[in-house]
Amino acid sequence: MRIDQRAPLSDAQAVQVLTTLIKQRKESVEQFTKGNRPQLAEKEQLEIAMIEGYLPKSASEDDIRAVVQGAISHLTQDGSKLSPKDMGTAMRVVQQRLQASGVRADGKLVSEIVKAELAK
Repeated sequence: MRIDQRAPLSDAQAVQVLTTLIKQRKESVEQFTKGNRPQLAEKEQLEIAMIEGYLPKSASEDDIRAVVQGAISHLTQDGSKLSPKDMGTAMRVVQQRLQASGVRADGKLVSEIVKAELAK
């Protein structure tokens, strides 16, 4: 794949492009479902499945929760207590850890888990 820079994409860039394509199709499925257009929604679902075949394995909710808990314990090892106000900091660490592990995760699910863990 090549983009505006006219150079081959790195693996991370390719994953980012494919993830964006999936997100766009999920939004289309939602709109087509609301608009009572099941044939078009089904077509988008098939495209999502095809694109996902080119991506690394998606992390399960339990995998994400483990990464989030590890990131929060890392951030609190100096004895500080995190609150929901620290959402941005926690999200950055979690995203870095997920990227380093080579798995992909739905950002919305990651955000929900981080928010729940910070509220404890």
